[in-house]
Amino acid sequence: MTVGTRKIATVFGGSGFIGRPVVQRLARQGYVVRIAARDTAAAAQLKPLGSVGRIVPLHAPVTSPDAVARAVEGAQVVVNLVGILAERRRGDFHRVMAEGAGCVARAATAAGAGFLVHVSAIGADPASPSGYGRAKAAGEAAVLAAFPTATVLRPSIVFGPEDAFFNRFGAMAQSLPFMPVIAGATRFQPVYVGDVADAVLAALAHPEAAGRILELGGPQVFSFRELLAWILRETQRERPLVEVPAGLAWLQALVMERLPGKLLTRDQLRMLGRDNVVSPKAAGLAELGIVPTPIDLVVPAYLRRFRPGGGSRNGQAGR
Repeated sequence: MTVGTRKIATVFGGSGFIGRPVVQRLARQGYVVRIAARDTAAAAQLKPLGSVGRIVPLHAPVTSPDAVARAVEGAQVVVNLVGILAERRRGDFHRVMAEGAGCVARAATAAGAGFLVHVSAIGADPASPSGYGRAKAAGEAAVLAAFPTATVLRPSIVFGPEDAFFNRFGAMAQSLPFMPVIAGATRFQPVYVGDVADAVLAALAHPEAAGRILELGGPQVFSFRELLAWILRETQRERPLVEVPAGLAWLQALVMERLPGKLLTRDQLRMLGRDNVVSPKAAGLAELGIVPTPIDLVVPAYLRRFRPGGGSRNGQAGR
């Protein structure tokens, strides 16, 4: 459905890490992009990604049915990228990633949207030991129940210049005398944020993606320990990798989850107990015509600042 001659796309969570490249790609394809978010100030910063009037910030939390309905009115395309890694209040996982996802899907159906792309995560499982994993699974089920032709994308950990994974451990390599290792054998398949954004757009152009769940991973699988060792090499930091006993890790999480930022929570430890890789039977980037990007082509450029001297000779800023 369009309003006049305009193509309209509503992106929930569009001001976030994955949202920015999605918004940019939609704007380039001629869409008027509504960025539905809690923080409209952050969304407003994305206006330069499109021509004047092309990008429109809206205050529309997924927990507000009325605001969600207004945000998707007249939209041909709806994308839901909303997710949280830690709860501020008990039940936030379910409210945001299960009930919120269902709310978006029901509103998209009522508005007559032609496409809905829902970005979930590898690890979504109703039997997951993690509240995060269970909420993600409930969100997928709610989306497909309300909008059966939706495409669900499940990425592994997502990397890019503003990611919360490689940057976090790069900073730790810079500041700590050792690199702590928790669940070092757990496997990951890092996927580039640009490839995830391309997958969102590709889902709109591939009719066979409708009603399916696709898992997105990069070309390489690493254990957590291997990733940390790789980060140490790229940051040129000689630090021992120190295994953290499970009991101590649990105690650290218990303390940290009560601090601002919640750098580590018990729920995240439960997630770390399972591999985060694409299932051998799952469709993924290849089915969407996307060649996955290896970490070597992207991550070293933004880890450079964590090297001694900021990654440049004589301690000068690198070019």
